[in-house]
Amino acid sequence: MKTVKEHYSYAAYADPGMAASFDAKRFGGPIGRLLLEDQERILVQFLGNVSQLRILDLGAGTGRASLALATRGARVTAVDASTEMLAVAQRRAADSDLSIAFEKGDAHALAFPNRSFDAVVCLRLLMHVPNWRQSLSELCRVADRRLVFDYPAMASTASLQSVWRRLAMQAGRDVEAYRVFRRQVVERELRRHGFRISAVHKQFVLPIALHKSIGSPGFTKTVEGGLAAVGILRLAGSPVTVAAERCAS
Repeated sequence: MKTVKEHYSYAAYADPGMAASFDAKRFGGPIGRLLLEDQERILVQFLGNVSQLRILDLGAGTGRASLALATRGARVTAVDASTEMLAVAQRRAADSDLSIAFEKGDAHALAFPNRSFDAVVCLRLLMHVPNWRQSLSELCRVADRRLVFDYPAMASTASLQSVWRRLAMQAGRDVEAYRVFRRQVVERELRRHGFRISAVHKQFVLPIALHKSIGSPGFTKTVEGGLAAVGILRLAGSPVTVAAERCAS
């Protein structure tokens, strides 16, 4: 049986080649830039004025969210399990003359006291970690007031891709499998830790891979806008970004 550290979510991102090419693969091209712009817009919308707020970016990777928040005056701590990914983020922060605290850490056991941060951001992580409930528990524990995180929705095309990737991984192919989530399950876990969902954003109906293969922001905006207008985005949009607030005690 594999140990946690042998799980693909650790092993894949410990590869220096993966760290060096990550941004080009995920955010290259016009659709990649569109994804980044949308991500930054939603963070700003969900977090509001972040100036001088203590914010943890968990699963910071190459630092895209960390840099966006630090640029707006947040006091950011960026944590990732991959030293290689953090090295890319550190270089990017230095190039932008931004002060960010970078720390290697595990999402299942964070080395911070309870309620250490005004807000916690966690993007593209819960879908991959070995134990998402434990990781979400840690997010809630160290957040004083607010969480912003995302997940692929079960009621979306992401479910089909998730099944395909898991089968491909079992067949020995080099792919990143991931899990999908039901909103009711996520809400239940948040309630267990004293949080409630305050805002939700759903990004696309059609698969991101399809939009990237077409490579036309105009097509993406037109088609996804039409699907949103007739209510399909609300029903089957993914990934889902959630803002959650700590309930009054």
